[in-house]
Amino acid sequence: MEYVRITSIEDPLFPKMHTLLGEVFPPEEVLEFNLWKEPLEDPSIRVFVAVHDGEVVGSTEYRYYPQWDIAMTDFTIIGKTGLGIGRFLAKKREEDLKQLAAENGKVLFGMFAEIYNPQAREDFAFGNVYAMNPYVRREVLSHLGYKRLDFSYVHPSWKNDGEAVEGLDFCFMPMNEETNAVQSTLIVDFLTDYYSVLSNKPDKWLKMIDMLKQKDIVKLLPL
Repeated sequence: MEYVRITSIEDPLFPKMHTLLGEVFPPEEVLEFNLWKEPLEDPSIRVFVAVHDGEVVGSTEYRYYPQWDIAMTDFTIIGKTGLGIGRFLAKKREEDLKQLAAENGKVLFGMFAEIYNPQAREDFAFGNVYAMNPYVRREVLSHLGYKRLDFSYVHPSWKNDGEAVEGLDFCFMPMNEETNAVQSTLIVDFLTDYYSVLSNKPDKWLKMIDMLKQKDIVKLLPL
């Protein structure tokens, strides 16, 4: 299996990856095909696919932020079972992020992720790949070390229509397992930067950000 980075929508692997996205995630979570052009060309956004026998069987997107010593996992997709794709992507991503941190003279503090909460919302599709079932994914991410940040989370729809997307938890995987809280300013600064590309923010998201600004820390709870 190969770990291949995609940096252009002209890459023949990209349509295969985008199709996989649409099979696994709901429409409000998937950026339109042509809108991927700039993100893929952004050196700070790292999109990789797992290629097996010439086919895209998995993918992950993540970002490294040297100013905060953190990363963000945008998504991880397993397209087939029985190939060890999840482990392969997780290890390759970890190796890449540690290398990026070292190149910046840093040590990675941890990684954010938005994780579906199937107990809050039951209509998640997962492309008939049972490894992508939200219950399974949540437990796998817990095994990796992710913990839930203690606040009610929404995010702006990637359709940029001003709607709030619910049914997810905002989570953090600290590199030091003894870490039990995250500075609220880090969460606010990160989310403000991460969603800066969307001009139409829902009121629920703005209120959430205002609430976080009133806190010093946010506790990490079991996922």
